[in-house]
Amino acid sequence: MAAAVTSSSPPVVSQRDPFLDNAKFWAIVLVVCGHLVEDLRDVPYAHALYLFVYTFHMPLFITISGYLSRNFTRLRAQKLVSTLLVPYVIFEIAYSLPRLILYGKFQLTLLDPYFLTWFLLSLFIWRLSTPVWFQVKWPLAVAVGISLISGASALPDELSMNRTLGLLPFYVLGLVLTPQHFQMLKKRWVRITGAVVLLAGIGITFLVHYDVSTEWIRWRHAYTRIGVDNLTGAGIRLLMLVIGAVLVASFLSVITSRRTWFTALGGLTIYAYLLHGFVVKVLDRFHDQLNNPVGVAAVILFGVVLTAVLCTPPFRTLFRWAVEPNLKWAFKTDGARPNATTPDQPAAENPRSVNP
Repeated sequence: MAAAVTSSSPPVVSQRDPFLDNAKFWAIVLVVCGHLVEDLRDVPYAHALYLFVYTFHMPLFITISGYLSRNFTRLRAQKLVSTLLVPYVIFEIAYSLPRLILYGKFQLTLLDPYFLTWFLLSLFIWRLSTPVWFQVKWPLAVAVGISLISGASALPDELSMNRTLGLLPFYVLGLVLTPQHFQMLKKRWVRITGAVVLLAGIGITFLVHYDVSTEWIRWRHAYTRIGVDNLTGAGIRLLMLVIGAVLVASFLSVITSRRTWFTALGGLTIYAYLLHGFVVKVLDRFHDQLNNPVGVAAVILFGVVLTAVLCTPPFRTLFRWAVEPNLKWAFKTDGARPNATTPDQPAAENPRSVNP
């Protein structure tokens, strides 16, 4: 057991948690593969896998992000600007260029996120709200209520408001989780149950995937636009929140806590997230050749390899200027600076805070 840290002790050095990095790596694999098969859903099993993965892949990523944002109050505003806001602007512009090159159309609206950049803007807003959730008595219940009510409104696309409010409960869920919760997931019976739930989820999805509108798992429209009344829509959204949370817990329960070949890659998942979209846009040009069972299988395998490659240090070296820009020159400096962390890992308030 680690000795108690006194005021005269040196600051505790945050150590990365292999479990969280492993989970982040496989979460981004699901994101990449989901985007790669999105336009290949004419193939029945691709349609089913797409629905299953989209039911929980972003909730998983958002929950982990919430957990790693628990100490946001100790971060300076400049960290949000340099790791979320500036990369958002850079990649919002960058993703507008392929549309110009491939389709001769250029449209840039910084407040209306295009493609995958919505996550950066939503995470920016969620992190700004973090101190509020620690003051609320029942934060998760309030977040769920906001999500359900937001679906009854025709919210504007600006600031990705539909997704930001709709998926808010998963961010708050991450905030209220503790290392002890993750420790529970490592129990043998929980791991077995989690594996069974995932397999059952895949099986059920294959049976009903053509009966469920994929708009429910995209979180981008009001209930009436999906074709149901507000009361029915709220019930369906609540069900999607519960299913998403159960699948997130099940997925995390089967993730190993050991250091593996992909553990180090989990620390650079933001690079895979922001860069893989360019590959997706290129592969869109080969839709006819890939839109078959063999093509889908090849694309999924390619997605795993692509994710691993984009999480390697060389890509960080090449694109750090855009993903993690150094903006110290743009901010005032002062004497007292609270401990800060990168968005990937929280500072350790004690030696075990990031190692459940």
